[in-house]
Amino acid sequence: MNKSSSLFILLFSISLISLGQNDSLVLNNGNTIIGDLKSMDKGVLTIEPPYSDSDFKIKWEDIKEMKALQRYLITLSDGQRINGSFSSVGEGKIFIDNEDGEDLTVDQNDIVNINSVDSSFLSRLSANIDFGFSLTKANNQQQLNGNLRMGYLADRWSLELYYNTLITTQDGVDDIQRNDAGLGFRYFLPADWNLSADIDFLSNTEQSLDLRTTAKMGVGNYIKHTNSLYWNVSGGVALNNETFSPVFNPDDGTSTTAPSRNSMEGYIGTELNLYDIGDLNLFTNLTLYPTIISDPSVASGRFRTDFRFDAKYDDVFIKDFYVRAGYTLNYDNRPAEAGKEVDYIFTTGFGWEW
Repeated sequence: MNKSSSLFILLFSISLISLGQNDSLVLNNGNTIIGDLKSMDKGVLTIEPPYSDSDFKIKWEDIKEMKALQRYLITLSDGQRINGSFSSVGEGKIFIDNEDGEDLTVDQNDIVNINSVDSSFLSRLSANIDFGFSLTKANNQQQLNGNLRMGYLADRWSLELYYNTLITTQDGVDDIQRNDAGLGFRYFLPADWNLSADIDFLSNTEQSLDLRTTAKMGVGNYIKHTNSLYWNVSGGVALNNETFSPVFNPDDGTSTTAPSRNSMEGYIGTELNLYDIGDLNLFTNLTLYPTIISDPSVASGRFRTDFRFDAKYDDVFIKDFYVRAGYTLNYDNRPAEAGKEVDYIFTTGFGWEW
């Protein structure tokens, strides 16, 4: 084969590759990226170019024009979920070719989520894990904390799993332990409403909790939902079961355990996530639990509160690595006899997300 034939085959192959890549982006700086557009979530678009083994992640605000001819599930800020393709039709305007109804043109900032309908299981999965450790010479105090979160986003529903642990040891005193875990399910309805089902587990030394299991069902609404933040408010009912740790009495050398408790509670919660502050991500969650019905072992007028705040700074030193600082508080105005009303922790960690 002569050089002319080889050059022709090479140019022909490049042309086929270019034609096969229907998705394209034009950035604000004039650069063009051609590839396979996979998703956009929390203000970050993911595209896989043919010349790289790694996906490119680009901020939504840095994209000037785009064309995506594959089939996507597109979520708008008013809660609409549309199946179809999309492309730019003017500065800041996106035309959506709706497979199931009337086509429409929207502002680029009104698009809050994009998912390829044919995307793989792994591309819809997200996960992050981090650890922190501290050592103090005085009394040989050591503390280890860990945090794991995994999520899956389907077309009409999402699933989240989390687990947090903290262990503190110190010479001359009992170990302090705290573990909480949970599984949450969301089903998305029109107009940014959603149905939720959650089960949460908590064990901590401070409140003498061997295990608190809370199963709750409710309904929520995204009051604000954009590609830079979301604010969700929800409410419903919860079933609560608690067992308690034995308490040692040094006077007579015996241990006693408070009886287990069962109750039905109402709940109202709010959740705010800000994820477009540069590389900083802020998350806060507050849930209030007034008791509706309880067994005789629970005093009347019981009220519980769970609060969480996380600050996460992304891409520290290495891409996909982060540092996190978190604060968690649990309040119970009718704790077990040996427990405290308030338990709170402050943790820091270094981790990786996918």
